Amino acid sequence: MTQNSPLLLTDDDVLRADVQRLAAAAGVVPDVARQATEALRGWASASVVLIGADRAASMARLRPPRRPGVHVIGTGPLADQLFRDALACSAETVAELPASETWLVELLTDTADGAAGAGTVIAVMGGSGGAGATTFAAALGEASARLTPTLLVDGDLLGPGVDRVLGMEDAPGIRWDALLQVTGRLSARSLRDSVPARGGLGVLSWPADRPRSLPAFAVRELLSAAVRGYGVVLVDLSRHADAVTDEILARSDHVVLVSTLTVPAVAAATRTAARVPDGVRRHLVTRGSPVGVAPEEVARVLGIPLLVAMRDQRGLDEAVNLGAGPSRSSRGALVRAARTVLDSLVTPVAESAA
Repeated sequence: MTQNSPLLLTDDDVLRADVQRLAAAAGVVPDVARQATEALRGWASASVVLIGADRAASMARLRPPRRPGVHVIGTGPLADQLFRDALACSAETVAELPASETWLVELLTDTADGAAGAGTVIAVMGGSGGAGATTFAAALGEASARLTPTLLVDGDLLGPGVDRVLGMEDAPGIRWDALLQVTGRLSARSLRDSVPARGGLGVLSWPADRPRSLPAFAVRELLSAAVRGYGVVLVDLSRHADAVTDEILARSDHVVLVSTLTVPAVAAATRTAARVPDGVRRHLVTRGSPVGVAPEEVARVLGIPLLVAMRDQRGLDEAVNLGAGPSRSSRGALVRAARTVLDSLVTPVAESAA
């Protein structure tokens, strides 16, 4: 068996030919096993496992080790027993060809890209209005893109727009409205090839005519494809409670809360921080001079570790207004703070993926 290649288990010559044809369209060559015992040799190392309907029962009897990326495929009407066998094989999907051909090509295309679904999702939230979370998310995106392919997602309908902060509002590519038309599984390669990009940074933002809301399925598909196609996924997230914000928070690995150093801002940040689900690692970035509350005191009140205390940066508004982006000055306080955060949250991921 070839390391990290797709594995196909089937003794059905018609199904094998169909899968090999679709694999060729995706640019991969699957290893083929005709017997369940033969498939076990490549079970753990395969990038994805495709079990033919004709071999699902025999594989189920072997009770293979649980692993992600297992799918059962067949042609024609699928028997009810097939779904029970799929559960025993830890399969994520039971798919019927030819109806699921597009889905299978996209799945195998992600395999060809080497997408492993290991991207880190970091949500950036303002503790209160005017905290500067969008600008900080944009600076994080620019800095992260120098380490690993990065997608910056605008998840705040009422925000200024990360594309405008970066000076990319006129860059060609799809916006959120295009993803609302997607049905089925979203390909990581399609996402990377479609969003506006500059260097290693892709940006998903809003169209000029913003929708009133996003359906949860669009958010789920976007994040699922993003972690398969990017090393880091950053989300500029609204602090207001809604279904989209809750969906993204639940799927985040880290939440970076940005707060200014006034008593009202800290009071608002306390309420915002309380909405982050248990199990999501929280981090604090403070902005401004400590005229009201010291950064360490904010961290104590919120119960969140302080990553960096960032001073205001002179000339930042001018740089953003000119379309130069927040990182025009490589020595500015914003860039230094972004690098500090990335050293803690992203650099180990980027190094392990290299």
